[in-house]
Amino acid sequence: MQSGLSPAPRTARHNNVVAILRRPGFRRLLTTRLISQLSDGWFQAGLASSVFFNPERAPGPMAMTAAFAVLLVPYSVLGPFVGVFLDRWSRRNSLAAANLARAVCVIPVALSVWAGRYDLLFLFSALAVVALNRFFLAGVAASQPHVVDSDRLVTANSFATTAGTVVYSVSLGIAGAAIQLVGTALHHYALVCVVAAGGYLLASVLLFVWFPVAGLGPDDSTRATTSVLGGLRQTADGLVAGLRHLAHRPAASTMLLTQAAHRLLFGLLILSTLLLYRNHYTLDDADASIGGLLPVAGAGAAGALLAAVVTPPAVHRWGATRWLLVVTGSLAVLVPALAVPFVPILTVAGAFVVSLGAQAIKIVTDTTLQLAVDDDFRGRVFSINDTGFNLLFVVGLLIGAFTLPADGASAAVMISAGLGYAVVVAGFAVATRHPSARPPADLIGSHETR
Repeated sequence: MQSGLSPAPRTARHNNVVAILRRPGFRRLLTTRLISQLSDGWFQAGLASSVFFNPERAPGPMAMTAAFAVLLVPYSVLGPFVGVFLDRWSRRNSLAAANLARAVCVIPVALSVWAGRYDLLFLFSALAVVALNRFFLAGVAASQPHVVDSDRLVTANSFATTAGTVVYSVSLGIAGAAIQLVGTALHHYALVCVVAAGGYLLASVLLFVWFPVAGLGPDDSTRATTSVLGGLRQTADGLVAGLRHLAHRPAASTMLLTQAAHRLLFGLLILSTLLLYRNHYTLDDADASIGGLLPVAGAGAAGALLAAVVTPPAVHRWGATRWLLVVTGSLAVLVPALAVPFVPILTVAGAFVVSLGAQAIKIVTDTTLQLAVDDDFRGRVFSINDTGFNLLFVVGLLIGAFTLPADGASAAVMISAGLGYAVVVAGFAVATRHPSARPPADLIGSHETR
């Protein structure tokens, strides 16, 4: 057996990808995930364009933050409660039902955008689509150990999460290009949203056709037979049990906190980027704003793709802990260096490196949760992870709303973001001095080289 700190064979990465793709269950779960995230790109392109790049108004930092918060905060608070059902109900049925419901909820969103009415129907329908997206991705992550051998989870997570991110980014870019081509009118935004409904419906049907009821877990699950109030109490008890389970899994807790801290900084950087293209680089020109963001989306996809390529061999060679220290430490230097000149080409480069770092952290976090958390708790733990993921993102947006100017260009804020990454890397270094807090990926790197 090869040491986790020694060089991996040149063919290890190729062999592992081939091995996981030979698993029919993995291919099918991956296909439904990619179709769903392809639809996410189209839906969110139409939704974001109608809100952030409405030709009739130019939102400032607080308006953009409020739009994100309204969509993300409700599910982020309720997410762990929903996650308990991933551990009690058939995940196949839950994932299929979630995408079917999303296909239905897209229609009122599209109709509201077409009419230019951002009323309660629009709000609740958009909330449902976004909330069910997080539910779906949490369920997919919790299901993955049922379709992949545990000693190849690093490669499986790297491949699946990155393929999803790339497909989402490319879909977002294609939808943005389509909007720019046909023009920034509200009914064009609505039509882009409608395209997503077909993808959600297809993913739902494929899940029903391809997997048996218990094929994606959970193990030893039972259906609830209690009343609604009893079910809520059981849900609350399950959440507390999940948190207690995490308290005894320092490796999982460390990665959850590290990823949450990164999301705070990511939220700040996202808001700055949107403001730069909406109000600084292309003032009062919605078409140019969307066109300018297309290279940013492409750079983000490329960064995520590179993270998928380099993270598994880096984990094999140096271990997950050292790899994340290098990645996060690099962001502490590169984020302010690339951001402060406020030049479009450097903003695109910044999107590339931040996306690379985000994807590397996500790959290791997902693998850690899958290896360090018992299957009966995985659904609720992944939902707790999603809660931190979303809430800290919104906190980062709020920090940006109070500190960024209307055009998003602030050298002081970007330097502070770099210092924030330095704090994250220092905290991670201190926490992982204890072996029990290190990602289990450090221990399985050698297994994946077989």
